[in-house]
Amino acid sequence: MLTEFQLLEEWIPEQMAPGTLFVLENASGMGEAKNPYVAVLACPSCGALGLITRYQFGGLESMICGADNCSAEYYLRDENIEYRNPN
Repeated sequence: MLTEFQLLEEWIPEQMAPGTLFVLENASGMGEAKNPYVAVLACPSCGALGLITRYQFGGLESMICGADNCSAEYYLRDENIEYRNPN
């Protein structure tokens, strides 16, 4: 299943609805040096905010929601959010 994500131009946490992405500026110092955090994504299922890494932003690694009541797993693919199929 694919869902298009929404890009937020300015950091306004109250406007971070499920599936909203905000790209961080000058984030190269956050996280691991070779895979730093580059954006904030609101979980497309529940809306919980989470930092995502360069590899996740590029679709090379999946994301799992960190909220207590949600376990959605998904990838970014182009301008879409692709949910991981259950095995």
